Amino acid sequence: MSMHIAVAGNIGAGKTTLTKLLSKHYGWTPYFEDVDDNPYLSDFYEDMQRWSFNLQVYFLNSRFNQVLEIRKSGKTIIQDRTIYEDAYIFAPNLHAMGLMTTRDFDNYFSLFTLMSSLVQAPDLLIYLRASVPKLVQNIQQRGRKYENTIRLDYLKRLNERYEAWIGNYKNGKLLIIDVDNIDFAQKPEDLRIVINKIDAEIHGLF
Repeated sequence: MSMHIAVAGNIGAGKTTLTKLLSKHYGWTPYFEDVDDNPYLSDFYEDMQRWSFNLQVYFLNSRFNQVLEIRKSGKTIIQDRTIYEDAYIFAPNLHAMGLMTTRDFDNYFSLFTLMSSLVQAPDLLIYLRASVPKLVQNIQQRGRKYENTIRLDYLKRLNERYEAWIGNYKNGKLLIIDVDNIDFAQKPEDLRIVINKIDAEIHGLF
């Protein structure tokens, strides 16, 4: 029985770390966000207004391809970030901040609507909920150069959009993990708590 598990959460919530830990524990194939090979990301952080549309279309295309591959693979795959997060969180936030024009946003969102209608939602969505101070702490710890300029109000806005999206999420099974009160990266007993919750959800899928 192959499954598509996806990990969602704000910048610095711990998605990649959890994806790695779970893929190791379960023997699942991990699919990571295409950060290092993304030709737009550093330009985007330098000039968001100029590159926002290009970046979002790149992410949309990349994730759409991932979901098609996941369903064709016949394996259980855990995906770091979903196709929905750009459309419901990042792109609307850029639009609201005046960093993406209404014309570009409408064009982008109609592309997303078409693509998302052609792919299945994850069998299980794991949402990592984190406060802004926790996100900042994690971002500083990993020290990605282009993330140094991320502002607190930007993270706060993204968090608000994440909560709104998760509050209305009806596409499939959802597991929320509050990462402020748990440290699955450093504490094996905390990882065990997460795994137990995931086991309970997965057994409910059959």
